[in-house]
Amino acid sequence: MLPAVGEDEVLDRVRTFVLVHGAFHGGWCWRRVADRLLSSGNRVYTPTQTGLGERAHLLDTNVGLDTFVEDVVGVIEAEELEDVILVGHSFGGICITGAADRVPERLRRLVYLDAFIVEDGGTAFDLLPTDVVAERVREAEEYSGGLAMRPFPASAFGISEPEDVAWVNRRLTPHPLKTYTDRLVLNNPIGNGRPCTYLTCTEPLYPPTESSRRWAAARDDWEVREIPSGHDAMIISPEKVVETLLEIADEPA
Repeated sequence: MLPAVGEDEVLDRVRTFVLVHGAFHGGWCWRRVADRLLSSGNRVYTPTQTGLGERAHLLDTNVGLDTFVEDVVGVIEAEELEDVILVGHSFGGICITGAADRVPERLRRLVYLDAFIVEDGGTAFDLLPTDVVAERVREAEEYSGGLAMRPFPASAFGISEPEDVAWVNRRLTPHPLKTYTDRLVLNNPIGNGRPCTYLTCTEPLYPPTESSRRWAAARDDWEVREIPSGHDAMIISPEKVVETLLEIADEPA
């Protein structure tokens, strides 16, 4: 017979996760991960960035990188969250870096899930080849007058199951171009003194995150792990993502 578990002990095991999505996505993309984390007694928040997902109607010329950072900080502060495991996927890595710069005292750890890492003064476009940047800017101009980039197909994120492809393709929304051209302003080093973990999705490797993977691997104070999944691991391999996040969450801060 298992020993009784006291209420205080149960509360001690509750972890608080804030999961930040990447470009073209929304909070919806974390559904499979969030459901599993919630079922094991954790608190989970999956904010959608302004202008995306169910907030697509808010897209306008003012939506930029600072807006995205404020979205994340706003949830943490409005919900009065503490000891947060802050997770950023893909483009969301830039947003959690910005959030950590502002509210480090509310964070336990940062987790970069196959994510972009941009240093102070850098942009998301700095991580991409110049010809790719030029093409994306041109296409955004043709598509929306330069307001937003047309959504990529689900296959670009490593998704291959037909039902998942259909689900993701109908949920993806245009992404504000300004968030790629705005420069990230930091007053502190990346992570702002909080422990950081980088999770690389390896099957296959996602080319746009190559420089970010190398940056993280070169840091002695960063933990680097691998997940055998395509880029959208929270959709493709939610069980593995949850398993890994719970392991990381229980590491000493």
